[in-house]
Amino acid sequence: MAKQGKPRRRHPKQAASQRIRLDIRAMGHGGKALGFHRGKPVFVPYAIPGEAITAETTGGSGGAIFARGLTLLAASADRIAPSCPHFGPGACWGCHWQHIDYVAQLLLKQDVLADQLSRLGHLPDKLIEAALQPVLPAAAIWRYQHSLRLSRGADGWGLAREAGGMEAIADCHLARPELIALLDQLELEYARARHMTLRRGSDGRLMLILEVDAEVDPELHTDLPLSVNLLLPSREPINLIGDAHSNYLIRGRAFRATAGSAIRNNLSGIEQLVTAAISALQLNDRQHVLDLYAGIGVFSAFMAEQAALVTTVESYPPAANDADFNLREHDNIDLIEGGVAVALSELAAAGGKVGAALVDPPSNGLGAEVIDWLARLPIKRLAYVSGDPASLARDARRLRQRGFQLQRIQPIDLSPQTYYIDCVAAFAR
Repeated sequence: MAKQGKPRRRHPKQAASQRIRLDIRAMGHGGKALGFHRGKPVFVPYAIPGEAITAETTGGSGGAIFARGLTLLAASADRIAPSCPHFGPGACWGCHWQHIDYVAQLLLKQDVLADQLSRLGHLPDKLIEAALQPVLPAAAIWRYQHSLRLSRGADGWGLAREAGGMEAIADCHLARPELIALLDQLELEYARARHMTLRRGSDGRLMLILEVDAEVDPELHTDLPLSVNLLLPSREPINLIGDAHSNYLIRGRAFRATAGSAIRNNLSGIEQLVTAAISALQLNDRQHVLDLYAGIGVFSAFMAEQAALVTTVESYPPAANDADFNLREHDNIDLIEGGVAVALSELAAAGGKVGAALVDPPSNGLGAEVIDWLARLPIKRLAYVSGDPASLARDARRLRQRGFQLQRIQPIDLSPQTYYIDCVAAFAR
């Protein structure tokens, strides 16, 4: 009898690369330009709609083809020279659109948002056209980021490349100059750290956050004027040197953010989001309003000025502690540390008379469960703050099915030179 061995695993053959000619028709969600080859979508980084290129295929997934540009046959009038030496094919993918004029970037972001609302949200074109507003431009398109997160690579600390691997950087044209000066001085010899974040508060104070792969107690020393904090695999922050938090000034108010607590990386853009969100809610001094996924409490602070009661919900303990500190002067805020779905179910069970809600969910969106609980409460107006057009589109479809009608979407550019787009969507029922 023949000996029976282990079953052999068969690997599908990878299609050989092809050289193809492409006419770039649009920009896809994810920052890559879109063309078609034999009816299949082809995504290519660093190209611009309206251009003609030759490209080489590099792979595919789900019926789509990925490629890299080889030759620019016809250039767009929106193409410009990038500023950063780390930008371009085979290099850093922290920026995606430095080669595109800024006005054109804004138009592309609006087009991508409209496409996602149509294809994933299944919203009627007339509704999208009526609701979608022009993108509000950023106050600064360079050196606007107060935080810079780097990963350890073979050649030093850097940012991910589009094709994989890490690009060691000496500069980042999006980061504040003080962060780059700190990076230049920093000599970090600590093998446990896989990622590090450099932060600058509004008061100018600097912080180094080290993300470690195990719960360790290192001995770190520095002569530099900065605070040092660890972030454990559990996301628990550990203060080593100096301050445990950074301080930020937003619309004249002070907020603290502990290492690990999230805050958007453009302070003037946050102020624009607050203005748009408060406008969308149309608050009055008789209303009970929710602030869900509240983070360090930025939106709650300004909502409390106009509403009778604000219920603030945040699940990440350090951020909830920050919110408690940041909102300490308000006596009309009820802070809940816990999950949003659980908080909403308890409010519904108690017959909570909630008139409005603001949601600022993570990149994967609200999801069906949270939307179901929102629909069970007597909410008339909903402000949805989003940093991901795809998840917003999916949630907009679910919200519409539960009676929430899209009224207006205000895109705001917090991330020039990248494909990222934030917005505030106003719903009513």
